[in-house]
Amino acid sequence: MVSSPVRPTGTVPLGHQQDSGSSPTAESLTAELLSTDSRVKGLARQPLPPGPLFGTDGIRGKAGDLLTAPLAMDIGYWAGQVMRASGSIDGPIILGQDSRTSGHMLASALSAGLTAAGLEVWQIGLCPTPAVAYLAESCHALGGIMISASHNPPADNGIKFFGGDGTKLGGPVQATIEAALRGQLTGLEAATAWGQCYYRPELVNRYASFLHEPLQPGLNLTGMKVVLDMAWGSATRLAEQVFLEAGAEVIALHGAPDGDRINVDCGSTHLEPLKAAIALHQADLGFAFDGDADRVMAVDAQGRVVDGDYILYFWGKRLQEQGRLPNHTVISTVMANLGFERAWEKLGGTLVRTNVGDQHVYSEMVSRGAKLGGEQSGHILCHHYSLTGDGILTALHLAALVQTLGGSLAALVDDSFTTYPQKLQNVQVTDRDRRLNWQDCAPVGQAVTAAEQAMGSEGRVLVRPSGTEPVLRVMVEAIDAALVDRWTQHIVQAVTQHLAA
Repeated sequence: MVSSPVRPTGTVPLGHQQDSGSSPTAESLTAELLSTDSRVKGLARQPLPPGPLFGTDGIRGKAGDLLTAPLAMDIGYWAGQVMRASGSIDGPIILGQDSRTSGHMLASALSAGLTAAGLEVWQIGLCPTPAVAYLAESCHALGGIMISASHNPPADNGIKFFGGDGTKLGGPVQATIEAALRGQLTGLEAATAWGQCYYRPELVNRYASFLHEPLQPGLNLTGMKVVLDMAWGSATRLAEQVFLEAGAEVIALHGAPDGDRINVDCGSTHLEPLKAAIALHQADLGFAFDGDADRVMAVDAQGRVVDGDYILYFWGKRLQEQGRLPNHTVISTVMANLGFERAWEKLGGTLVRTNVGDQHVYSEMVSRGAKLGGEQSGHILCHHYSLTGDGILTALHLAALVQTLGGSLAALVDDSFTTYPQKLQNVQVTDRDRRLNWQDCAPVGQAVTAAEQAMGSEGRVLVRPSGTEPVLRVMVEAIDAALVDRWTQHIVQAVTQHLAA
């Protein structure tokens, strides 16, 4: 068991004076912070980019460029102040990281800022992102922070924030943190005592036990040969261990932490090594994780990709058969394949689409009382088991489902649906205003309209700016691959000519 956190000494957090004991809303917190005359005697603020610092999944950028040690220390300090003021308990901050070489630098700087804010920090080291979320909730923490840039290349890094309930911090609280970073809040009181930092890597073992619990008793993958591509990242800490403990025979790829090679030609965004290993070892199936192991892609014995759409279909169908899927509803995003949607509707289900981003899926799941949702990229949320996306947990569940239904993922794919041809192409658009306001470019709009009219109900177009990279994503989907290629090329050419130049 993990001992209850020791409450750090220091000032009484703003907002904790409420008789009800409930935490204040972000709006009331901001108003309270702005209304006081006290001034923070904290750390010097570092220069920030003119645009928003927080993207679709925390703060992300190139290490040493945007994400420097001084800025990370400031982020830790001001985030610590805001989280302490908005939290309902005075627990520690759980701090984890993936294998990137810049991770230790950022962890040290964040810890310095958090302890300067009077908070206790529990560093757990290399771990999957969902481990931070789980431990934040199960250890009664004030919140959690994960240092990772997910599927991005090694030179990038990022900072993701979680509340004490294990869910990602909402937009209003993130906006309050950014306002504090930019010197736009003047009511945060400096701590009167320093916090302490403790190294607690043993807590990751508690998370490993949690991964098995939902499938016990009866989890037995004996006789199943599984290939795991761990992308040199966070999955190397646990993925092979939990599959071996479940009885599977495991072939490990990229199975040691290597911050210089994380995600490079491997993992969930580069499936060729996984396909080759499955064929070479005649494995039953394989799983590829991204750098922080909060998402997963599968491949069957025939080398076919089983993405998040298929995983949602298989898992949703199973929950529906068990009477555990409220209103037969699954939440996905605008990227979900039309083939998946129409197959799910044939089962009597409803597919609700949101904007891209797990926070949008989560929000829609909460508002509708849905239990299953996720993204085509393999980020799956099942509220029967966890409140956050978890690649290793998803892989275990899919492997257990395959074993229960006869041991063949390929047979499940054969009996499911055929995806519509879909093509996603990224076009680099470095000008942020052009990227975010691409709809204002008439030639690009005309190219999109022409494609939509030509394909009619047999296809669709999605153009959206990335929230993590300086690119505009162009996706075309249609019943015919030739249409997809033609109209993707047409739209990409317009974007390249009129926005990327």
